[in-house]
Amino acid sequence: MGQAGTAEAAVRYLRSAPRPHPRRATGLRCVREDERAPVDRTEFRRALGQFASGVTVVTAPPADPDSAPAGFACQSFTSLSLDPPLIAFMVGRASTTWPRIARAGVFCVNVLAADQGPLCRAFAASGTDKFLGVAHTPAPCSGAPLLAGVLAWIDCTVHAVHTGGDHLIVVGRVDALGTGNGSAAPLLFHRGRFLP
Repeated sequence: MGQAGTAEAAVRYLRSAPRPHPRRATGLRCVREDERAPVDRTEFRRALGQFASGVTVVTAPPADPDSAPAGFACQSFTSLSLDPPLIAFMVGRASTTWPRIARAGVFCVNVLAADQGPLCRAFAASGTDKFLGVAHTPAPCSGAPLLAGVLAWIDCTVHAVHTGGDHLIVVGRVDALGTGNGSAAPLLFHRGRFLP
């Protein structure tokens, strides 16, 4: 079926499921209503907002000749494994961009520099041409947009997709990577805003 087919099948399955998924062999599953902790959503966001995170833009090439590249701003990104080299990012199950990335089966994670806050905001918006006026070149393996001026880039193939509550946990196999301006500071997000 191939990586693109596997990712697309995962998206179709997750969208068609009427309720949370039962425990799988991997041990991952959604949280049932009777298992939810009595935590206020606002307080949850406030507490977790104390954790400063880097910011990335995840991009993918057009899945077919008639479509455009895809991309979204993502702060839930992490390295996962050295051997084999794997990374992960989390994306909301309601995302309209994720299905386009899943159809492509490949993506590039662009690690943003401190001066790229406006670029992050552009990729966080919905219903716009996110690539309008954005300089980029094709990443070497996936062909996904590699954005100009980023601190680092990680070119990946979709390796696995797991459920995680109202998000999906996307695992990528690293095919190529590189760094840009190593002397620049990273873009950091803390308490709902970018750090100066």
